[in-house]
Amino acid sequence: MQKKYDYLIVGSGLYGAVFAYEMNKAGKRCLVIDKRNHAGGNTYCENVDGINVHNYGAHIFHTNDEFIWKFVNRFVPFNRYTNSPLACYKGKMYNLPFNMNTFYQLWGVTTPTEALEKIREQTLPFTKQQPKNLEEQALMLLGDDIYSRLIKGYTEKQWGRPACELPASIIKRLPLRLTYDNNYFDDKYQGVPVGGYNALISGLLQGIELRINTDYFSHRSALHEVADKIVFTGSIDRFFDYRLGRLEYRSLRFEHERKQIKNFQGNAVINYTEREVPYTRIIEHKHFEFGDQPHTVITKEFPMNFKDEAEPYYPINDEKNNRLYKKYKSMADDVPNVIFGGRLGCYQYYDMHQVIGASLKAAALESFRHVY
Repeated sequence: MQKKYDYLIVGSGLYGAVFAYEMNKAGKRCLVIDKRNHAGGNTYCENVDGINVHNYGAHIFHTNDEFIWKFVNRFVPFNRYTNSPLACYKGKMYNLPFNMNTFYQLWGVTTPTEALEKIREQTLPFTKQQPKNLEEQALMLLGDDIYSRLIKGYTEKQWGRPACELPASIIKRLPLRLTYDNNYFDDKYQGVPVGGYNALISGLLQGIELRINTDYFSHRSALHEVADKIVFTGSIDRFFDYRLGRLEYRSLRFEHERKQIKNFQGNAVINYTEREVPYTRIIEHKHFEFGDQPHTVITKEFPMNFKDEAEPYYPINDEKNNRLYKKYKSMADDVPNVIFGGRLGCYQYYDMHQVIGASLKAAALESFRHVY
């Protein structure tokens, strides 16, 4: 007996929405469900008096992949926003990523030669050891001034652990430049959708059946009866009822505040790097789209431990959790007619362009299977 849908797609974030778009284009019948009261997953934006508020944290699109850049621009034009965050430490501002502006603010140096000499002087006491954790890695690469002011407190808040207990690999994500360049990303293409990410998700899901306020786990048996295949973008360990144990995540709490002033902080993102400040950053959303409204909306972002009632945001990809994920991945490979995708389904810290790329690849593979 033929089922009503070819694909049940659990989650309407980027992975699920892109997959649904591609399979719908190929003539397949798709049903997309989401437990939240809106589509878009963590990219969802709430319009607050003309300001698109990134409800689940700042989302800045960046990629070197021209195909993916052109793909997303089919649905909505992207603006020229360039991510240039600031770091605040004890009331003093520093430019990010670490570049000549930062080194001038720290040490008063004005040339790359002077900056390199200062970094060499700062890192020399730590270069003879093989770094075993993030703290040792940061001290070896950047020295104590940058580490103590701009890395240690922020990172320990973000991950909820002392830096000496975090893997050294985390610090390799931070760019270091000997130019006066505050552009955080090196990617060729960068921006934010004009009008927010909702326009992108709406374009992807146009003409596709969507059910919000629908929890997969509350209706699991019934939902399995309506589709031939499932695309699952939730937590892979929960899909298997935590049979092998629980994977660890970090969660976030957001405090949104509308202010009756035109400009609160003069920048879209300011990180607060002191351990004593409970939030990691303040986002002022209007600056993502160069807004000129007479009011503004800010969001304070508080990292927190993940619990059942919280949302999982970041996988903790240490050795213990990666070992456990590999076991779940092996189980997933043996489950017929289920595709696992996205950050939670693959237990990986993906950027948006990587999620889209993975979803396009999965959809192409499905189309290939249907042809052959």
